[in-house]
Amino acid sequence: MDPEIQKEQFQRAFVGALAAHAGLNPGQDVVDDDSVDLRLKARGVVGGMIRNPQIEFQLKCTFRDLVAGDSLAYPLGIKNYDDLRAEDLLSPRYLAVMVIPREVDKWLDHSDDCMTLFHECYWMSLRGYPQSANKTSVTVHVPLKNRLRTSTLEEMIKAASRSESL
Repeated sequence: MDPEIQKEQFQRAFVGALAAHAGLNPGQDVVDDDSVDLRLKARGVVGGMIRNPQIEFQLKCTFRDLVAGDSLAYPLGIKNYDDLRAEDLLSPRYLAVMVIPREVDKWLDHSDDCMTLFHECYWMSLRGYPQSANKTSVTVHVPLKNRLRTSTLEEMIKAASRSESL
């Protein structure tokens, strides 16, 4: 399998496991032309007034060591940057960046009674970020404290049910 596709599939599995744990329904568009790789939807009212709230993600998975102080310095394509910074969206959008080692055998481990997925996925909202004069990419700084967890997805969905984003 192409290494880029393999990384993408691993990140989808990682986020998918969190979504299943949070009781969220994953979905995706047939064509990704709006910087949305994955959509997660809740059923019913979950803390706000909007029924069946959803959140959307642009997924990025990389081998590179991007840690710069207390954040990941990720070079995000300008189209993705512009699509994610928009404020006139129905559903909150988030960037999720996963950093993994080049060695595929270090991505996970499994035994007879468990499977462990290694490494971290970090998230941020770019909503309201300024327009950039850059033509190809913008380096965004994803806080290392923003680890994507089940509880994070639950908080994001509750915020979406109030027409808010984190």
